[in-house]
Amino acid sequence: MKCATGLSASETVEEFAVENGELKLVKKKVTKREIPPDIKAVKLLMDGGGELTDEELEAEKQMLINMLKED
Repeated sequence: MKCATGLSASETVEEFAVENGELKLVKKKVTKREIPPDIKAVKLLMDGGGELTDEELEAEKQMLINMLKED
């Protein structure tokens, strides 16, 4: 559902250094991203209410893996 409607995600990266025998936070970076709605997720929800059989899920998984390999 989140993929179909889009979502916000944030990632925090913290860098520490040792000062006087203790860890001290030196740098903190927070990155926020807006992930747009995914058309395929919307289509899945509209076609079958998001309910897929095990075989359909496996086929979708293989299709996505193949797409990732191509990129």
